[in-house]
Amino acid sequence: MIADALGPSMFAGALALLALGYPVAFALGGVAILFGLLGIALGIFDPIFLTAMPQRIFGIMNNFTLLAIPYFIFMGAMLEKSGIAEDLLETMGSLFGRIRGGLAVAVVVVGALLAATTGVVAATVVTMGLISLPTMLRYGYNKDLASGVIAASGTLGQIIPPSIVLVVLADQLGISVGDLFLGSVIPGLMMAAVFVVHVLVIALVRPDMAPALPAELIGIRGQALLSKIIQVMVPPLALILLVLGSIFFGVATPTEAGALGCLGAIILAALKGQLHIQGLQDVCDRTLRTTSMVIFILIGSTAFSLVFRGLHGDRFIFDALTNLPGGEVGFLIVSMVTIFALGFFIDFFEIAFIVVPLFAPVAQQMGIDLVWYGVIIGANLQTSFLTPPFGFALFYLRGVVPPEVTTGNIYRGVIPFIMLQLLVLVAIIAFPPLVNWLPSVSQ
Repeated sequence: MIADALGPSMFAGALALLALGYPVAFALGGVAILFGLLGIALGIFDPIFLTAMPQRIFGIMNNFTLLAIPYFIFMGAMLEKSGIAEDLLETMGSLFGRIRGGLAVAVVVVGALLAATTGVVAATVVTMGLISLPTMLRYGYNKDLASGVIAASGTLGQIIPPSIVLVVLADQLGISVGDLFLGSVIPGLMMAAVFVVHVLVIALVRPDMAPALPAELIGIRGQALLSKIIQVMVPPLALILLVLGSIFFGVATPTEAGALGCLGAIILAALKGQLHIQGLQDVCDRTLRTTSMVIFILIGSTAFSLVFRGLHGDRFIFDALTNLPGGEVGFLIVSMVTIFALGFFIDFFEIAFIVVPLFAPVAQQMGIDLVWYGVIIGANLQTSFLTPPFGFALFYLRGVVPPEVTTGNIYRGVIPFIMLQLLVLVAIIAFPPLVNWLPSVSQ
């Protein structure tokens, strides 16, 4: 009885340490040590399992796919530092601002572009919150709508490639990063499209909530506006196509494409006159900090999973999940609800390294397409990070909004967008070809 309960109890121990404020990596490593010693004392855990830990850590360091993570982090940080987000928002505001709801549409478009260039939710939400929210409020936008569209657009980085989330998910699911990128293209574009449609419908039904910008605020028009759109839009789009195209057409691996993206980001920063030593140091520092965090979490989760398997917890979870009522449907419901709930409390790295490896063998055993499964996990996480009261995107936005925007405004504002995300999630679950079509065409 104790032997069966010890493995699953590790999750309760990890959650308890997280609730006490311990860093995720050390909470996982500490629980692994404690339960490993307890298992040895009870004669349940074979110490021979611990000899596999050095080899597993070496395997992490030798993982060529995970090397793409620092490259994509660097690329996103460099593009943010170069001011490309500000230029995009200003230009898209000039383009769409003359129509009702146009500034909110511009936020969605720029959010999708930033998602494809940075793939980092925090950077996108904070940048757009600082730049566009004051303007939207100044010219009469409803507080709920303005804050909701910014938070929702920022979460597009979870599912629009090249996303760090998708790189990690592909590695943990044991599938091609390129296939997962291809599979997420249509769902990502669907998310952005339904956001735009929602904004335009609101502007039509309730024009007071999303007015057009005054003509004098639209600084340029005609040939000058077209020229600026080309100058601002073409470089990031070219970089996106270069990175994704090299992956999709098999010219480069995701890691090699990430390195190419870093070089492209540096060139764009230089062309804008924003490449200098201090900025480069800041970008490298941010990349190092984020990558170090990921690696420590991965080492901690590796120790956790090693002890968990030594205590036969994986067998317990596998048997429990494969014997759920409803078979495949029951498994999908349980796995999606679990991931959604965990998204309130821990970041996607921890979810990918701890929970996904438990679900992946079951999904494979049931014959579930892992590319499709990875995309719905990404869409699920995107919805979780937006859902009150604990969604990460809400906290990012709350930290930069003006005093007149309350937490209630943000919570009310995101509700319609959560419904839209759930609608898209249901659509890609009900119609797998929305995910599988592009990967199948490319083969």
